[in-house]
Amino acid sequence: MEHLTKETFLEKVFNYEQNKEWKYEGELPCIIDFYADWCGPCKMVAPILEELSTEYDGKINIYKVDTEAQQELAAAFGIRSIPSLLFCPMGQQPQMAQGALPKDTFKQVIDDVLLKN
Repeated sequence: MEHLTKETFLEKVFNYEQNKEWKYEGELPCIIDFYADWCGPCKMVAPILEELSTEYDGKINIYKVDTEAQQELAAAFGIRSIPSLLFCPMGQQPQMAQGALPKDTFKQVIDDVLLKN
């Protein structure tokens, strides 16, 4: 799992400063967890994402964005509640989910949305 700054986000996920239309820059589908350290539900999601990053190693990337440290990034995506999770499949529009999702739901989205070709 990798923590993204605005700079690494522009490079690895989406350069919203250059592109108006969504253009995913990654080589693998990804999940981006917009979180904050003080957020209880975010703390519940963190170990699930750790497990998934191991289970799906080499198939998807899992990124974290600290909304406190990366306020411009959070604002660019209209993040108003956390955790917010952005699922980015290859060659398709991203999908946003909010709240602490159970592991089964993550796996279902990974299998049905991110890894479905």
